[in-house]
Amino acid sequence: MLKNFKLIIEYDGSSYHGWQIQRNDSTIQGEIEQRLFTMTGTKVRLIAAGRTDAGVHAFGQVANFFCDTGLTPEILQRGLNSLLPEDIIITSCTQVDKMFHARYNAKSKTYQYRILNRSIPAAICRQYAWFVRKRLDVEAMRSAIVHIIGTHDFKAFEAAGSPRSHTTRCIMEANLIDDCTTGHLVFTIRADGFLRYMVRNIVGTLVDVGFGEITPDGFREILLSKNRGRAGATAPAHGLFLMNVQY
Repeated sequence: MLKNFKLIIEYDGSSYHGWQIQRNDSTIQGEIEQRLFTMTGTKVRLIAAGRTDAGVHAFGQVANFFCDTGLTPEILQRGLNSLLPEDIIITSCTQVDKMFHARYNAKSKTYQYRILNRSIPAAICRQYAWFVRKRLDVEAMRSAIVHIIGTHDFKAFEAAGSPRSHTTRCIMEANLIDDCTTGHLVFTIRADGFLRYMVRNIVGTLVDVGFGEITPDGFREILLSKNRGRAGATAPAHGLFLMNVQY
């Protein structure tokens, strides 16, 4: 009997070309599907809540797959974790209703972007934050963040060629925490959906606000302009984490 399994997945994206399976490159989806085939003898296709890009990490990626197997969720989880490389971990495996769809049933997703803002770089965990040497004006960045909360057209912050039917998204929460003890700035954002590179483009533009190159009102004008050319550079992928998916 065909069963629907839900996975919650934690991964370090440093060594992978993103989530989505590719013919000649190592991806998170490809690694997990290969191990599922080893365990079940069946080629399955994972359905993810969202496709993270190359170098992006996740604490709570969600995916589901259908398989006719007698293996229990507990055995699948243990088996996958014994076969997968150590930078991919299945933190949960459950059998769910056949109508569950990891992407279409998602109500919102939460991402975090981490910036190391101090005069010297880090030796440890340097691959998990964007090092910005020049001191950022955190209060100016917070003033700019206010403008993205709510429902807006985020065309100014999407990557060219993004697959989408429209560019309107609803941001439920967005904030910036300054950890003075470590020098890290943590930008958290929760929305009903994200355009490709949207978080990284917002962060890149917020850093320009922090540098004083764009005012908070100027940030709002960029959002309203729907013009990607007016926004800042795309922040590096290695500072971005998919934290969780809400259903």
